[in-house]
Amino acid sequence: MTSMKRFQLWLSRTAFGVLMSKAFASRVDPLIFRLSGGRLTSMGPIVIPQLVLTTRGRKSGEQREAQLAYTDLDGVAYVVASNFGGERHPAWSYNLQAEPRAFMQFRDRRIPIIAQHLSDEEKESVWGRLCDNVPNYSAYREQTDRNINVYRLVPNDSEEANP
Repeated sequence: MTSMKRFQLWLSRTAFGVLMSKAFASRVDPLIFRLSGGRLTSMGPIVIPQLVLTTRGRKSGEQREAQLAYTDLDGVAYVVASNFGGERHPAWSYNLQAEPRAFMQFRDRRIPIIAQHLSDEEKESVWGRLCDNVPNYSAYREQTDRNINVYRLVPNDSEEANP
């Protein structure tokens, strides 16, 4: 693991890092990511694979973007609704539950997807591999009593995505 990745993982576990991620990075990273062709975030060069997930707000109906770490498992993207171990699921997770059709953007490719919420059994079967990519998931899981949602993002070539 590179020193930059270790630093970013350490920072994301601190109170300051969580505050900065929620208040600042979550708002500017999708723009930086898009403008840099998926090479940069507010922390600098990408060290953990990331995507921009575009969902439809379950209340507003507006498009919502979230910059997320993802794990590629056998050619399929998985995202974890860890919310830094917070007591609530992140908004994008609620949006996917209401409308699983969305978009994910890798670098300059915008792909329509259908998000599949993993059952507890399915989640346990991939959890170790998810933590190999983002070790903080283990700590986040210990910090909260809620059941952290995991989604499989399956390309949706057969119909148009909702957002």
